[in-house]
Amino acid sequence: MLVAINTISNKLNVKVNTMLLKDEIKKVQEAMLPQIPEEVLKLLFSKTEELINSGIAERTLNAGDEIPQINLPNAVGKTIDVNSMLKDGPVVISFYRGAWCPYCNLELNALQQILPEIKSLDAQLIAISPNTPDNSISSIEKHGLEFEVLTDAGNKIAKEFRLVFNLAEDLRPIYQQFNFDITNYNGDESWELPIPATYIVNTDGKIVHSFVNADYTQRMEPTEIIRKLKELTVQKQQAIN
Repeated sequence: MLVAINTISNKLNVKVNTMLLKDEIKKVQEAMLPQIPEEVLKLLFSKTEELINSGIAERTLNAGDEIPQINLPNAVGKTIDVNSMLKDGPVVISFYRGAWCPYCNLELNALQQILPEIKSLDAQLIAISPNTPDNSISSIEKHGLEFEVLTDAGNKIAKEFRLVFNLAEDLRPIYQQFNFDITNYNGDESWELPIPATYIVNTDGKIVHSFVNADYTQRMEPTEIIRKLKELTVQKQQAIN
């Protein structure tokens, strides 16, 4: 089972095509899920449902909220002041679980594909995970990422966004069987992870759109990110006129 899962995960290194991200995720699930024993799938699904029912997604920062100060190291150790980036335009912030997560890899690839369009709208993109800088470098090189990938050690910033949860203890040996060595990727023994989330932050530091889902297979469509950024551009032009 482990060999099959790793083989499928390695195929995610290729760039996604023009299909919707949800369709790419569905393709991967169709290939990957049949390789997983039924009792394991049942446990994975039940724990995801528990997390959804916990209401964590409803307690996170949302549209209208102001983001906290975000000063985090990038893959080469340079501290990036995200709040200062806002003076140059909106910022898209993507919180992801880690480089070990197949769904996150698909999302990162999809974000890279729309990066030129994000820049054309005078916006910037950053991704944040609890992964150590070394593991962030691995992601950047593997997926050819051209945007900042920041390390949120101990999920300190993710906690301010109220995104953090502890991975259920009965899932930990399963993740290890899949070679998802979270403690190694994060550099601690906490087993804490952020639920995936995408925020679009305006120049005033306030969130204008958020996509947060406790189901880690659900991600904001890149086309929707572009649509929201275009709306901001129109609003800015109307305000000028």
